[in-house]
Amino acid sequence: MLQAMIDIGSNTIRMAVYEIMDNHVTQVMKRKHTVGLSAYVKNGVMQEEGVRRAAEVVCEYRDFLAGMGIGNVVAFTTAALRNAKNSAEAVKAIEEKTGVPIRVISGEEEAAFDFAGAIHDLAAKSGVILDIGGGSTEIILYRARHVMRKWSLPFGSLSLKVAYVRGLMPTPKEAEAIKNDVAQAVDIVCCKFPPLRGLVACGLGGTFKGTCALYQRMYATPEEDTRMEQRRFGEMIAHYVSDAPPKEEDAVRLMLAAPDRIHTLLPGLILADVLTAALGCKEVVYSDSGVREGYLYTEILKI
Repeated sequence: MLQAMIDIGSNTIRMAVYEIMDNHVTQVMKRKHTVGLSAYVKNGVMQEEGVRRAAEVVCEYRDFLAGMGIGNVVAFTTAALRNAKNSAEAVKAIEEKTGVPIRVISGEEEAAFDFAGAIHDLAAKSGVILDIGGGSTEIILYRARHVMRKWSLPFGSLSLKVAYVRGLMPTPKEAEAIKNDVAQAVDIVCCKFPPLRGLVACGLGGTFKGTCALYQRMYATPEEDTRMEQRRFGEMIAHYVSDAPPKEEDAVRLMLAAPDRIHTLLPGLILADVLTAALGCKEVVYSDSGVREGYLYTEILKI
């Protein structure tokens, strides 16, 4: 059986196709468009242009899947549309333009799906899972491979960029503002968690993907090694946060590592640095499995 999933996120809209045989799942293809839906939210309201852009991409995916004869299609959306004041109206408009039903998943559901997707690839029986999206951030503490606590923060890499950064990348003043305001929100959440010193964090989402690729280039680690020392995050931020454009070799590293996320990578990395430091994580491991796979396991395969 072939199963398609359309994930309407705050920064990207992705389509993935999975082959399912005897509850064994293999991803056979994926596509993405960087739309930046969070940037279309003004005064809490999703603008018509954002609805139009989302509908265009979903229509493209819909037509491709129909042409391939794939009828099992699920579409869901996360923070950008979930948090908009006109969420119901915006989602309905996209459904009417595309003919594709769209499920709005809550922050708690998103965290649960993140866990279900990531746990399949995690060796650690206890730890914390962090998913920094474009418009929200999910935190899941687990022990003995069971969820103990989970939390959703109402900001992510793109929403921080839109709120704080005027240029392509943050200036030192803008980076400090992001750090200070994020730290206040993170402290409120982290005080609800027990001490987590020494636990390894599993990082999901585009921010950690881009950070891992940049980390590998800056510190000459193998491509297959997705482990990152938390103490290096501050170094990476300091290396790129400046009032002047980056040096040529640094610009090349950044463009190779995260070509679609240059504008959001530093705000997301500042958030990752603050969050992992507050949780006491010494190491972060990037995982490519997350909310889509978790949705598949939980809602479709029921395993």
